[in-house]
Amino acid sequence: MNAIDPAIHIAAANIRLDGVSKSYGSVSIIPKLDVEFRAGEFTVVLGPSGCGKSTLMQMIAGLERVSGGKIVIGDREVQDLEPRERGCAMVFQNYALYPHMTVFDNIAYSLKIAGLTKGERRVRVDVVAKMLGLTDYLDRKPGQLSGGQRQRVAIGRAIVREPAVLLFDEPLSNLDAQLRHDTRIELADLHKRIGATTVFVTHDQVEAMTLADRILILNKGEVEQYDTPKAIYHRPASIFVARFIGSPPMNILPVTGDGSVLRLSDGQPVADCDLKGKFQLGIRPEDVLFDTAGNASAVKAHVRYREDLGSHSILAADLSGTTVRITTPFGSQAPDRNVLLLTCPLLKLHLFDAVTGKAIPGAFAATTKVMK
Repeated sequence: MNAIDPAIHIAAANIRLDGVSKSYGSVSIIPKLDVEFRAGEFTVVLGPSGCGKSTLMQMIAGLERVSGGKIVIGDREVQDLEPRERGCAMVFQNYALYPHMTVFDNIAYSLKIAGLTKGERRVRVDVVAKMLGLTDYLDRKPGQLSGGQRQRVAIGRAIVREPAVLLFDEPLSNLDAQLRHDTRIELADLHKRIGATTVFVTHDQVEAMTLADRILILNKGEVEQYDTPKAIYHRPASIFVARFIGSPPMNILPVTGDGSVLRLSDGQPVADCDLKGKFQLGIRPEDVLFDTAGNASAVKAHVRYREDLGSHSILAADLSGTTVRITTPFGSQAPDRNVLLLTCPLLKLHLFDAVTGKAIPGAFAATTKVMK
């Protein structure tokens, strides 16, 4: 634990949004949002382009004015405060470094503006540089650095201020795949060490699942689900979440319940269920199993395409007029047949309302029969 860590641990503050909304004229970006980001947690705001996640981030930072509601950081309402008064530091997608300044001067700039002496700035920057592996680059200009190094400089410039809140707006999107992976590890390690309340905006589900303590999933400015990565993956609150999380995403099949069984559109029974009406049935690709026992009631699927990835395979198959994807366990391959019989454990099935798309909890709680 170094000198900067305790200060940031103490400063960590919760963020509460009470009825926060944002609109531009008659266009509503965020209708009304009530959510709290817990002090010291790493929260990821996840959603597709245009869902309002960057707008939400900018309102917390003070770069956008709220149209309604209030933002509370710690015990202060901040929606009417200037960005510099909010105790937040932000890392942008494009780094936003001063090209004519050295790495040292870029990191130290906010401390200079705040009136710290040259000696104080040196101590703080040295600590941050060591934390981020930048000690050997302090005399270089941003143009002499790699993309990953420039991103670390941007992060260093943010944390050197010892902020109560760290805000990241898609900071990894300009990096290549390997650098994104490496930087994710560095960010996770950094958060463990400094403990600042962190809000991280991304459209990348891998970043969300690997970094977050909790994930807030936005859809058209509204919360679809706010929970831990495990809960969101295994208990999605809606079809939107089920399809947005997972690679390949969850299979969604239209089914009809007659009060005793759910049937696919071609009449094949898939699960015992006492509900009546039209529904959507969800099945994760890795939860679909190949029937090798010759079960006469297994559902029949026709293979359309195979992806052999070496460690495992992904199959695309037609099941009752819907394309489903099946992922084999690591180290195993799919049967080399064009027609497959499939089964799935009942407890791995998810049922959603056909109109609202919302999950129906406990739909299979009273049954023990597997998918056939």
